[in-house]
Amino acid sequence: MPSLVSAVSSSTTKTEMQTRLLAIRQQIADAANRAGRQPGDVRLIAVSKTRSLAEVQQACACGHTVFAENQLQDAMTKIPACSWPQAEWHFIGHLQSNKVKAIVGNFQWLHSLDSFKLANRLDTVMQNANIVMPLNCLLQVNISGEQRKSGLRIHEVDEVLATLVKANYSALCMRGFMAIGVQNDVRGSRAVFAQLRELRDRCREQFDLPEFDQLSMGMSDDFEIAIEEGATMVRIGTRLFGERSSHK
Repeated sequence: MPSLVSAVSSSTTKTEMQTRLLAIRQQIADAANRAGRQPGDVRLIAVSKTRSLAEVQQACACGHTVFAENQLQDAMTKIPACSWPQAEWHFIGHLQSNKVKAIVGNFQWLHSLDSFKLANRLDTVMQNANIVMPLNCLLQVNISGEQRKSGLRIHEVDEVLATLVKANYSALCMRGFMAIGVQNDVRGSRAVFAQLRELRDRCREQFDLPEFDQLSMGMSDDFEIAIEEGATMVRIGTRLFGERSSHK
């Protein structure tokens, strides 16, 4: 693998990337403090979808190593070239059952589990590949009920989660929920995030899942609200990498 210095050719300088990272981390800390939480309890996930390998490597050169992708084909142009041990990859897009093999060995987290069928396929492929570490899974919940969004409707969550728990997968670990806020609606997003936290807390107790403690919610425009309402992971792209160029 080429060195980071020679591989990086992004329009964003290292100084600019460092400045953005510091600013975002400070905003995360401020939001956590307002909510009486520890800043270290919130993880920053850099959403690198549609971004170049050079931009990802630039972030790595600045010390950030946790990334999220939503297209497998795009992700596989980056993951093999960013294989240093501390790198961690999260898949946040809709996953089709016939694409599951690409997840195995490349991603440590899946944020978009939305069916028992998909979970079965993942567990089988993981076991056949003899992957030692279980895949951390978040159930995607369309908690606002918007037609254009993927994920389980809130009334479906209990039945699906009960089935997943009963299956007792050896290669999957159920860790919590993921949701998307309401676009251009701060009040609506806050309500959605609070509802998801309450759902997570109830399900964790009801299904006796000590590790079911994660909430992936909040993006560039609403991550501070999400943190105030309990997010443990925030997914930030534009705020970190800048606006996408028209040619990308």
